[in-house]
Amino acid sequence: MNEHATVGRAPRRFRGTVLGALFFCAVVTACSGTAPDPGPRFDDETTGGVVTELTCMKHQPRAPGRRYTDEKLQRTDETLALLRYYTANGAKPYCDGNDLTDIDRQWVDLYLGLGADAGNVERR
Repeated sequence: MNEHATVGRAPRRFRGTVLGALFFCAVVTACSGTAPDPGPRFDDETTGGVVTELTCMKHQPRAPGRRYTDEKLQRTDETLALLRYYTANGAKPYCDGNDLTDIDRQWVDLYLGLGADAGNVERR
């Protein structure tokens, strides 16, 4: 009679393995969701992390994104690269001879919002 009671049911060890695998898959799926795009990185015109002396600046192609505006996503290395670039080059002309664009203005505003000296980005 006991034999008939277990017919159609998986052995306890097998059920535990299946439930464990399903739980693992659920956790992996929940943790591997793609995070929203944090936006572009500031182009500090370094080559392989090496800073070179610039005579002019290039325009930034994209506006700052959440990686710079959301405190939870901000990284010190990325913020310092932005600060270093404008501190050293912010008053230099743009290489194409034009003034800053709306996108460049957003980066400059971000630079100033981080507490940097406005004198570093004044056009002379």
